Amino acid sequence: MALDYLTYFVYAFASLFVIVNPVEATMVFISLTSGMDQQEKRRIYGRATAVAFVVALLFAVAGNLVLEFFGITVDSLRVAGGVLLFLVAIDMLRGGRSHRKVTEAEMRDANYREDISVFPLATPLLTGPGAITTVVVLMGSAANLYQKAEVLLALTLTFSATYFILKFSEYIDRALGITGIMVMTRIMGLILGAIAVNFVATGAWDLYRAMAG
Repeated sequence: MALDYLTYFVYAFASLFVIVNPVEATMVFISLTSGMDQQEKRRIYGRATAVAFVVALLFAVAGNLVLEFFGITVDSLRVAGGVLLFLVAIDMLRGGRSHRKVTEAEMRDANYREDISVFPLATPLLTGPGAITTVVVLMGSAANLYQKAEVLLALTLTFSATYFILKFSEYIDRALGITGIMVMTRIMGLILGAIAVNFVATGAWDLYRAMAG
């Protein structure tokens, strides 16, 4: 039983960490905060991480209510979310630009904003459609309150790690460089692809069993 809980926690944490992908987010953060002093950078990554966590937490707590309001089952969202995550994973593996959560237009718009912590850093960079879908699916598929608590713990640890990764983003950038970050992104893309396939397979099987009676 304890092993089952540990396995689900590792699965939840890996899913959330990979889709949030704070390592790749360092490139965007460094680009948008170049020329700012350290105090301003601390304010931005602190607020961005806090807002992203609150948004994800909100969907974790109220996600099932949203699904019920629209008459959507968790398995339907699991299949749709799995397809979305798989497309993101393919682009991450290919090193393409289309998987980026922040578009070029949003980057240009951010250059004219005084505060970039909420947009585009908190959302859609850290907590975008993929992260929201993952949180809702994990909470919906949790078998009991213990597993739901594990998802919330995994969510907290993910954004705690994100805070420190952004805090030391300049050191990470110097240590890894663009090549190192892209290598890690491809590894995360492989993991994300496996998670996406699991989402689709599990959701499709549950939908089949429900329709078959």
